[in-house]
Amino acid sequence: MIVAEEVTRVYRMGKVEVRALKGVSFTIADGEFVGITGASGSGKSTLLHILGLLDRPTSGRVLINGRNVQKLSDRQQTLFRLNRLGYVFQDYALIPELTAIENVIVTSLARGVSEKEYLKRGAEVLREVGLGDRINHRQSELSGGEQQRVAIARAIVNKPSILLADEPCANLDSETSKSILDLFKQLNEDLNQTIVMVSHEKWHERYFCRIIDLKDGLINSMRECDAGR
Repeated sequence: MIVAEEVTRVYRMGKVEVRALKGVSFTIADGEFVGITGASGSGKSTLLHILGLLDRPTSGRVLINGRNVQKLSDRQQTLFRLNRLGYVFQDYALIPELTAIENVIVTSLARGVSEKEYLKRGAEVLREVGLGDRINHRQSELSGGEQQRVAIARAIVNKPSILLADEPCANLDSETSKSILDLFKQLNEDLNQTIVMVSHEKWHERYFCRIIDLKDGLINSMRECDAGR
């Protein structure tokens, strides 16, 4: 479970103060697929980065499974991210020189998993995302949708408690976007995977259990979607 309590984030750009988040509070239950929506500049990505321990709030706090993650040291936050969180970015963030399976197992290597175990698990998750026949292909040999599937496989290889996705379909056409969202929905339903996804597309809403809509750094609305009923 994720609990955000009066989270604010203020950036300083010279003498200018930018209040990206102005005090947002909400709860995300285990197994929910939640969309964070809003216009550009509303605070969506800032909020996701705070939930994913990629940034720290100026005030307020975030609890994940009852743990106040803001009180963790930098090293503790790194280990928490490595073991408990998975990330999918809009630009895929793959290492071009590595094959699909090598990109997937990078985080397993950081966790000290045995070579036999991480190679087995890496191949398993690539099959799960429909890339069982592309294991040894490099980024230049993969389509945009296939690259994003590799990124998803990398995000779930360590069986994270929470999967965070920042506009994962932004660089994809509508048909490929649908296949990626279908995959997210499958992970959510089959594995009870908690997913928090930033989106700016109205049609994505049919995949979400619930939407947290932001406006000017505040929660504009929270509502359930058809997928959550």
